[in-house]
Amino acid sequence: MTDNRKSDMEDVLRRQRSAHHQTRPEPMALRKDRIERAIKLLKDNAEDLTKVMSADFGSRSPQQSMITDIAGTIAFGRYCLKHMDGWAKPDKRHVQFPLGLLGAKAEVRYEPKGVVGILSPWNFPVNLTFGPLMQVFAAGNRAMIKPSEFTERTSMLMRELVAKVFTPDECAVFTGPPEVAAAFSSLPFDHLVFTGSTATGRRVMEAASANLVPVTLELGGKSPVFMGRSADFTKAGERVAMGKMLNAGQICLAPDYLYVPEDKQDEAIHGVWQGTANMYSSLLDNEDYASVVTDRHFDRLKAMVADARDKGAEVIEVNPGNEDFSNTNARKMPLTILKNVTDDMQAMQEEIFGPVLPVKTYREIDEAIDYVNANDRPLGLYYFGSDRKEQEKVLKRTISGGVTVNDVIFHVSMDDLPFGGVGPSGMGSYHGVEGFREFSHARSVYTQTKVDVAKLSGLKPPYGAKTLKTVKSMMK
Repeated sequence: MTDNRKSDMEDVLRRQRSAHHQTRPEPMALRKDRIERAIKLLKDNAEDLTKVMSADFGSRSPQQSMITDIAGTIAFGRYCLKHMDGWAKPDKRHVQFPLGLLGAKAEVRYEPKGVVGILSPWNFPVNLTFGPLMQVFAAGNRAMIKPSEFTERTSMLMRELVAKVFTPDECAVFTGPPEVAAAFSSLPFDHLVFTGSTATGRRVMEAASANLVPVTLELGGKSPVFMGRSADFTKAGERVAMGKMLNAGQICLAPDYLYVPEDKQDEAIHGVWQGTANMYSSLLDNEDYASVVTDRHFDRLKAMVADARDKGAEVIEVNPGNEDFSNTNARKMPLTILKNVTDDMQAMQEEIFGPVLPVKTYREIDEAIDYVNANDRPLGLYYFGSDRKEQEKVLKRTISGGVTVNDVIFHVSMDDLPFGGVGPSGMGSYHGVEGFREFSHARSVYTQTKVDVAKLSGLKPPYGAKTLKTVKSMMK
């Protein structure tokens, strides 16, 4: 990367920050106008965006992209438009007795931070760029975006479209290789959002720390599925299959591994197998089933399966059409279930991010709880079953970014629920009022009473009897 690229980004950051300062306070109508323009951009260019996403993946269903990247993001923008007036209202806060009676007031104002950087990933390239952008705009900020180089065509089209709809001091997109992303993450933003792997998230946070830039990190990890004995294994299996096969498992919240009762293992695996077959009679030429995004990622997944096989796992390929995957360059991989896994296998040591599903067994649910608690805190956790007592036990004794009960992934699609991780699966969140506040500065404002409170309470020297009386009152 030439120094000119970083210089260009620094120049846009200066222009955005200057415009932000000069136009404060911007009316809510202008914030809403930016969101409405973003929504119109997605609506007007939906077909072109789905085409380039499919080209970037090699094969990706336009219908899937319409659901996950276009329609869902538009709906989230409309949700922001509906609620942002309420989000932006100051919070009245309590003041200590008797200051309130004397006319003192306290409030928290939610004010724009300034310029927010968005480092977005390749797996849902439009959703995970424009989703955060909606709330960045709602909070009154300007934005600079660096989308992934893995989905190059999509990134280029987003850059072109944003340049048509927004002025550079409102929103700007920068494309390029990892060196551009590294330079981007080192800029002195007022806030930085990153979605991607935990390893890259550490590097982004380290770069941001040089300028004390606050970060929202949406990472990943090994999201477990607990199947209780009370689960409907047919229904649960189909829902796990849907979550694991969507986008070929290339989802930060995809079910990473199953934890099932020892005596129900075969029933649980059959449920997943049958659920897959119900949705995909074939895979290779099926437009509904996405390709793995790159050769490198595809080779990593194949190596992960080979490693598990070499270390004693039983490998079950869910191949309803009995297709030959060995002579194709389509980067399509059948759902591959790994039975009898051990912790020394790659599949149990790193996030899978593809259609590979290890299965672990327990005799008592406490074993599964202890296992999850002994490892990094996951982004998502899923429980299937009708036993409310057991469900609450799992929820109360584990920690995860979010939870879906009796399904997978769906909690992220609830606009009013905050989406984020905990520990190695991330920090901070967006969606809901929490997202608006993530991109806002909570500014405390205290208005003093006309009375000289410091003198009245003995807080001014010389200290004396009034001071002692006040101290005793505060310590009651």
